[in-house]
Amino acid sequence: MIYVEALLAFLIGSAALMLILFPLLRPAESAPAPAWELPELEETRKGQALIALKEIEFDLATGKLSDADFSELKRKFTNEAVAAMREEGEGVAAPAAAPSAGVQSCPRCGPRPEKDAIFCSSCGGRLGVAACAGCGATLASGSKFCEGCGRAAA
Repeated sequence: MIYVEALLAFLIGSAALMLILFPLLRPAESAPAPAWELPELEETRKGQALIALKEIEFDLATGKLSDADFSELKRKFTNEAVAAMREEGEGVAAPAAAPSAGVQSCPRCGPRPEKDAIFCSSCGGRLGVAACAGCGATLASGSKFCEGCGRAAA
């Protein structure tokens, strides 16, 4: 009788252990593929312009392109990429106030050729002067809070 009880206890314990471990031991199901697919970078107007920019930089570095040709092509493809990003609505908006001379200037890189740029095309830093959304005071470069009202800088 003790053997039957021990056998039943073993079977019940084994069944409980299998129920607990079965979800952990079976292979995971793969995630379903998304119903929509994003276009490849080469298939978009913006992607073609960005790839062209990389190509002309490579051609300049390898000596296949003169500095004058590089400047002209870079201006052309940069304008094309910016126009494509604006059409796609990717957050590339015109600056709030253009400088008086019409030329943007980066604190690190100096004057930039793009008249309507918000960020520097070389280092990525913000161009122009930032203002507080609360009181309109000029924010110091890199500040996280306004010195006038204490509001968090965007």
